[in-house]
Amino acid sequence: MFLKYYIKPIALLCLVSVIGCTATKKEADAVTVEVINELHFNRTEIVSVSIEELQKQFSSFNEDAIRVKKQGTDNFLTTQWLDNDQDGSNDVLLFQATVKAEESVYYTIVMDSTVTTPKSDVVAYSRFVPERTDDYTWENDKVAFRTYGPDAQLRVEEGRENGTLSSGIDLWLKRTDKSVIDSWYKGYQTDPMYYHHDRGEGYDPYHVGASRGDGGIGVWENDTLYVSKNFISYKTIASGPLRTVFELSYAPWSPYNIQETKRISLDLGSNFSKFQISLKAEKEVPNYAIGITTHENVGEYKLQAKKGWIRNWEQIDDAHVGEGIVMNPKEIDSAFARVTKVKDQSNLLIVAKPTTTLEYYAGFAWEKSGQVKSVADWDALLQRQKQIIENPLIVNTRKKNVTTK
Repeated sequence: MFLKYYIKPIALLCLVSVIGCTATKKEADAVTVEVINELHFNRTEIVSVSIEELQKQFSSFNEDAIRVKKQGTDNFLTTQWLDNDQDGSNDVLLFQATVKAEESVYYTIVMDSTVTTPKSDVVAYSRFVPERTDDYTWENDKVAFRTYGPDAQLRVEEGRENGTLSSGIDLWLKRTDKSVIDSWYKGYQTDPMYYHHDRGEGYDPYHVGASRGDGGIGVWENDTLYVSKNFISYKTIASGPLRTVFELSYAPWSPYNIQETKRISLDLGSNFSKFQISLKAEKEVPNYAIGITTHENVGEYKLQAKKGWIRNWEQIDDAHVGEGIVMNPKEIDSAFARVTKVKDQSNLLIVAKPTTTLEYYAGFAWEKSGQVKSVADWDALLQRQKQIIENPLIVNTRKKNVTTK
């Protein structure tokens, strides 16, 4: 009787205990990611972990269930998968890391499909824009750019309105961290001057024309800069939210019949677009030149070819804009300012060695954005960008069995 009477309560107690443990704790595979900053200033940048590394670390892998958070916090981060080679399978996982100067920080990657990935309207973003002929436009929380397609070119060649003949890189001056591409082009539909007026978010006062804008390329020979016409096709590889990546292809150009494909990427938090250009010519090319327009030769420029950067600092309306190019100084032959009275032909030029792959960063900062207050600030930002390129954040991963609540 005694034994029979106590079997059920004891069993019930064990059952409650098991349920309670299951509800509050579970053992989960996790990957610890250490992000190391070896430089003397704080950094907030996009970092990546390869899918091969994650597949190796997790005993059972489901990329849709991957979540990332900083150790010691309960808040999960925005993440992005990226298929770099466009083979239909993701290559890397991206997230944004913040690391203090000469320190390291730890993040935890887990698989938990019950956690909702956070969304934000502060993004890196790009798209083709048929609303205004055929621009391709890209932006993040700090800067925005655009360039022009075949319809815009055809309009110029046929003498129609709204045309643009240029392979230069245009700048949109932002003073909001929110995306503006869609809203500005929506405004354009009813008012073609919509984004040329600052309504508190910024505006487009920047003139490109046939110049290089900020980051267009050419071939410099016999006091002539040979350049391509507008892009003829595009491919969006990733629209964001942490990194936007796309490719632009051009018809053969110059006396060398150069075939050019630009891969351009922009990370959240950066003032600089990364340009990776594939080039193939029918005969040997003397050089490739990367340019920054100096408009009507008004402004203050600096050429630091041996350090790997050039910049301009000019006043547009009531505020200054700094434009710059940063690249590996080993790839640079020289840098100079071409000054001429011919419209849109005054450019600062980095002359790079002939190559089949050209890589550099082009970016800018506007005083009204609050990112810079002086030309000294812009110089410091360029020098930091050079250090960032040369010293990427170090990402180490290791498997760790953790208990999550």
